[in-house]
Amino acid sequence: LAESTGISWSGGVAATDEGTLQFQSTSEEAGIYILGHDANSIIDLIGSLAFVGVLLGVFLHGGLRWWYARQQATHHEVALREVYMYDVYERLWHWLQTGAILLLLFTGLVIHKPATFGIFSFRYMVQVHNILAAILVINAALSLFYHLASGEIKQYLPKPRGFFDQAITQSLFYVRGIFRNEPHPFDKDRDRKLNPLQQMTYFAILNLLLPLQIITGALMWGVQQWPETAARLGGLPFLAPFHTLIAWLFASFIVMHVYLTTTGHKPMAGIRAMMMGWDEVEVHGGQPAPADGTD
Repeated sequence: LAESTGISWSGGVAATDEGTLQFQSTSEEAGIYILGHDANSIIDLIGSLAFVGVLLGVFLHGGLRWWYARQQATHHEVALREVYMYDVYERLWHWLQTGAILLLLFTGLVIHKPATFGIFSFRYMVQVHNILAAILVINAALSLFYHLASGEIKQYLPKPRGFFDQAITQSLFYVRGIFRNEPHPFDKDRDRKLNPLQQMTYFAILNLLLPLQIITGALMWGVQQWPETAARLGGLPFLAPFHTLIAWLFASFIVMHVYLTTTGHKPMAGIRAMMMGWDEVEVHGGQPAPADGTD
């Protein structure tokens, strides 16, 4: 390259077995990171193991539920009542965020491994990824305002008093009670839509993983505009693998989240409720539930 361009490269041109010339980068040795070319194999291994582990856990747990259900001579029927659980905005926010995250994961995978997905334009995937990221951030900001203004934010804030006992109770239901067709340990209603484990998970997702993913993604996007800020945080050699690791965790969470929606009285009841707004909740001798709420 001409010296006047201010551009340098790391690597050299070498002949391949077929007799062609190919540029071979040595970016890792030079301490630089090229998006679409470089990848941290350890991060990819950890992330893929986490994702596969969740998949295996889901198949094992789901298979055991199916097997135990077939072994039971009689099924425990629970009384149900319809509750208007999710209003229009909650459902719109949820599905828009779901679509954005799924497409971000796909476009991010293409950007991370463009050689594997050569059918897609790398430049186009980067542009789509950036647009989806903007949609996710705006949607998250509007959702935060809604949950603060409406008071729904309390749904995601675990109460310290008795929390660990309740979390253990919920865990025992997932590892034992659900196979015995026992009722859910906590009633679900408009004022308490999440069980203790869900509260803990969403608290970590919304307050830790999502902000970190947004920050690392923004710094990667603006690394040329804010090189000093990005450099203080390790630059692309740190930001890109960390961004990738969080993406793996989000993918694992989505698998777990979708599976747990099937643990209601019917496998599709949870998804139906998030689409229609009305949810059929169990009525049993547990915690008292308030009257049906309507909007």
